[in-house]
Amino acid sequence: MPEMPEVETVRRTLEPLIKGKIISNVTIWYDKIIVNDADFFQRKVVGQKILAIDRYGKYLLIRLTNNLTIVSHLRMEGKYHFLDSDAPKQKHEHVQFAFSDNTYLRYDDVRKFGRMQLIETGTERRNTGIKNLGFEPNSEDFTLDFFLNRVKARKRAIKNVLLDQSIVCGLGNIYTDEVLWQSKIHPLSIANKIAQDSLVELFYDINNTIKIAIQYHGTTFHSFLDADGHTGKYQSMLKVYGKSGEPCSRCNTTLEKIKVNGRGTTFCPLCQVVYK
Repeated sequence: MPEMPEVETVRRTLEPLIKGKIISNVTIWYDKIIVNDADFFQRKVVGQKILAIDRYGKYLLIRLTNNLTIVSHLRMEGKYHFLDSDAPKQKHEHVQFAFSDNTYLRYDDVRKFGRMQLIETGTERRNTGIKNLGFEPNSEDFTLDFFLNRVKARKRAIKNVLLDQSIVCGLGNIYTDEVLWQSKIHPLSIANKIAQDSLVELFYDINNTIKIAIQYHGTTFHSFLDADGHTGKYQSMLKVYGKSGEPCSRCNTTLEKIKVNGRGTTFCPLCQVVYK
C-alpha cells in the first residue's frame, strides 16, 4: 500500500497537471470506486474547476469549485494517469475525468480497493475516514509530549500502535519497520514498557524518516508510480524492510522476519531491544 510519502509524491506531481482544469465529463466504469451514488457524483462534479490538491495522511483531497472536495484513497494499488488525448481504455482503469481542454485523468486500480467520496469542503473530519486519524509527522500538532502520552497509554506491541493510525497517521508497514530499527526498538515491545529515551528517539526518527522519504519521492515496491509515471527512490535507503536474511548494517547480525498482527515484519534480533 502506498504510504504517506508516496501519496504526497502523487499529490505534488498531480497538482500542476490538473490544477485550473474544468471537468467536462466523468465516466465511471466501476461504480464501487465511488462511495456516493455514482450518478450523484457525476452530476455534481461535471462543470467544476479543480482549485488544488491537498492531502491528509494517505488521503488525497481534490478541491473543486462550489465548495466540493473529492476525497481519494488509493488503498493497495490505486494510481492516476494523466493523458493528453482520449486513448483507449486500459483493463484496470475505472474512472475517467475529461477536461474542457481535451486532456484526461484516469484512475487505475488492479484490485479495485481504492475509493472516491464527494463531500462538502471542510467536512473531511466528520464524513470520511480522516475522522479516525491521528496527527501527521512533522505537523504542529504532532508534538513530543502528545506522542509520549499516547504511546505510554498503550499496552499493545509498538508496531501495532504505530500502524493503527490513531496516534500518528501515514506510517505503514515499510516505514514502521524502518523507524523501529533506527530507534533500536523490537517491534513486539509493549508500548507502555519502552524506555522514555527510546520513545524520544522514535519520535524524532518518525519525523526525520518521513521527511527524507518525501524528498526522495517515496519507496517503490510492486506498482507504486507518481502521477508522471516515475518510481520512488527511497528504497535504496531502506535498512530492514525487504532485507530478511541479510546482515544488519549496524551490527552485522542476520535480519529476521516475523508476523506481527498478520503483517510481515523485518528486524534485527540483536540491536533492537525487546521491552516487556
